[in-house]
Amino acid sequence: MKVYNTATRQKEEFKPIKDNKVGIYSCGPTVYWNQHIGNMYAFVNWDILVRVLRYLGYDVTWVMNITDVGHNTSDGDEGEDKMEKGAKREGISPWEIAKKYEEQFIDSLKKLNVVIPNYLPKATEHINEQIELASKMEKRGFTYKTKTGLVYDTSKFPDYAKFANLKLEEMDVGNRVEVDEEKKNPWDFLLWITNQPNHIMKWNSPWGEGFPGWHLECTAMSTKYLGEQFDIHTGGIEHIGVHHTNEIAQAFGAFGHNTANYWMHNAWLTLKEGKMSKSLGNVYTVQQLEEMGYDPLALRYLIVSTHYRSGLVFSLDSLKAAEVSLNKLRSFRVENAGSKVNEELRNEFVAAISNDIAMPEAMAVVWKTVKSNLNPEEKWATLLDFDKVLGLELDKEIKEEEIPEEITKLAEERIKAKQEKNWEESDRLRGIIKNKGYLVEDLKDSYKIKKI
Repeated sequence: MKVYNTATRQKEEFKPIKDNKVGIYSCGPTVYWNQHIGNMYAFVNWDILVRVLRYLGYDVTWVMNITDVGHNTSDGDEGEDKMEKGAKREGISPWEIAKKYEEQFIDSLKKLNVVIPNYLPKATEHINEQIELASKMEKRGFTYKTKTGLVYDTSKFPDYAKFANLKLEEMDVGNRVEVDEEKKNPWDFLLWITNQPNHIMKWNSPWGEGFPGWHLECTAMSTKYLGEQFDIHTGGIEHIGVHHTNEIAQAFGAFGHNTANYWMHNAWLTLKEGKMSKSLGNVYTVQQLEEMGYDPLALRYLIVSTHYRSGLVFSLDSLKAAEVSLNKLRSFRVENAGSKVNEELRNEFVAAISNDIAMPEAMAVVWKTVKSNLNPEEKWATLLDFDKVLGLELDKEIKEEEIPEEITKLAEERIKAKQEKNWEESDRLRGIIKNKGYLVEDLKDSYKIKKI
């Protein structure tokens, strides 16, 4: 098996530290707001990685953190803590914000059939571990104190800029210098913050009352659950330049070596217009798509059809097409199919997923299976075997919804209006149908009605 390692900028043969055992740490959500489908793109891709490794016979331990304190609105040291910003927005405590949006995140994982990680540690439940980690760095001479708190001294780590190929002197860090002119280098970063007395979430520490910097939690929790050295660390490409660069620095400061042997990063889910973000107000959640009548696993189908390093340009049209393809796969269902998997096709599938999780090529094998001359039982058994990686719940029965006669009549009237090119009447009837709780989806030669 080969994976692309961001640390070396090339595909490498995957060699686990322990035979047949793999430890994976994934940067998880900051639970200050709903996780939208752009966020969920990453988590589905790392679920696919875990499924691939398990399919290939590895015993995988998957850890994903939940950030519920200390993540500023930017990736640097400046800006308001996201948890407190969320609390002000909704008029409840940061703890209540964390609980509310952690539940939304877990619900999103379940709807997308993501295997729940073995460990989902929260930053607030691992404050002692973070203090202990910062103390190790302090004892080894990698920190200093300023008016803002305990700071990591990047000059003590000669390779600080190497991982992300940073040109430090060209970085726009003026804002950060203004925040703390006592820093030796503008890119030195906070491990423990002590200069925010109005911050709600605070703990005692050797450096004074305060709270941890964002980067500290991932190094503390990954090493607690996976050891000082583990196999794979995952995250989005946005983590490379700051968060993962600082994690690597922390590991060097505390342990004298990197923690992860392979660093893997996903690209983004975007819209045709560009990036999806809460600030732009152009986001969908999994729950919203479901309320619109879509099967959440249609979104998963879209994601498993892409390569994690290429990203996905999302549209509702592509989601509709994905749902059609998903239901077509499910239509090959055979009762009592047996367990004979076609080995030739399975070998092709394994070759694809072993090549840096090449899911477009793997999906090509899936459709090759569909079009093959295999008998129905062997075809279905092979598809179900592939579904251990795809996670599309292909054995889920398609239940046809019973549409009330009144809604069907309105839909027929709308079709007639469209044929007569009476667009105003067509739109009016679509609105009535929607108000009654149904959506009309126009197909090439017909239409489909879904309950909202």
